[in-house]
Amino acid sequence: MLQRYILFWLVTSSALAFVWPDFGLPFDPFLAVGSSAINRLIVVTMFCVGALLPIDEVNLILRRWPTVLIGTTIQYISMPLLAWLVVKVTNPDPQIALGILIVGCVPGAMASNVLTLTAKGNVSYSVSLTTSATLLSPLVVPLALWLTVAADVNYNGWEAVKLLLTQVVLPVIFGHLLSRFSAAFRTVAELGGATIANITIMAIIAIAIAGKRTELGQASFYLLLSLSAINASGYLAGYFGGRAFRLPEPMRRALTLEVGMQNAGAGIVLARQLFGDDSPAVIPCVLYTFGCMLTGTILATVWHYRPHAEAAVPPLNDLPVKVELSDNNVAFIRSTSPGSENIER
Repeated sequence: MLQRYILFWLVTSSALAFVWPDFGLPFDPFLAVGSSAINRLIVVTMFCVGALLPIDEVNLILRRWPTVLIGTTIQYISMPLLAWLVVKVTNPDPQIALGILIVGCVPGAMASNVLTLTAKGNVSYSVSLTTSATLLSPLVVPLALWLTVAADVNYNGWEAVKLLLTQVVLPVIFGHLLSRFSAAFRTVAELGGATIANITIMAIIAIAIAGKRTELGQASFYLLLSLSAINASGYLAGYFGGRAFRLPEPMRRALTLEVGMQNAGAGIVLARQLFGDDSPAVIPCVLYTFGCMLTGTILATVWHYRPHAEAAVPPLNDLPVKVELSDNNVAFIRSTSPGSENIER
């Protein structure tokens, strides 16, 4: 229920966080937990993500590393570059510019995996892209920020490396290892992991909104336009980048959603930790969450009703079969599984 209507619950929880003072109540639950709770919540979120990573699909990353590397490279080149171009063209407030750049540099969001399923894309490829981008983030994200932030900004790249490693990557790895080697833990994770992950990411965003109510209410039209341009251009870069490398349509759809949607939770944590709790750099990260979730849902729904000729299945070499040709060039698919029978096409 929560997973299916995540956009509705995200909008509802965030709206409550924004308008809570209007209720005139003496207690504000969104501020009571303290902004430091965001750091703990992102660890819980990423731990759940790791626990839910399908073991077979993680194993496939090494077997099809060229296509995974292509997609991850497209994401980590196009999005930081798009964010940098938008900042150069619009010349926003320096702190807002930092937030825009963080939006462009963080890895993709796990929500893209769910929307890829709706879009009839290759979910296995989407999961591989999210995993690859997340694991590489301690190396790529600090470098991308170093290349794009203004020279006069006090930016600690090593702090970014440590932050992404301890609060994003290691929780994913630990959660996945537990899930891989403990069947009982995996059963529990499959029952409640997705719900916990979604609740924690909504809590992160709601707490961030509560701390920036005034600034969010004054967000300029140019900021919204800038974030929309990054989002739309990211989708285009993903789709046509996949087309340039001749990826099949289901993989293009997965890559499109992966590139255009960013990990807002990680972006919020980065902005707070690197530039201070009071930094307006958090604002673009929060706003981008709604933008990419809304447009991603719309795009996935449109694709859901637009069938494609190519089946959303892994490439043939990912399947336990091999192809043989007879003398008359008729193809046979022979299963490599013990006890199976030949299938003629």
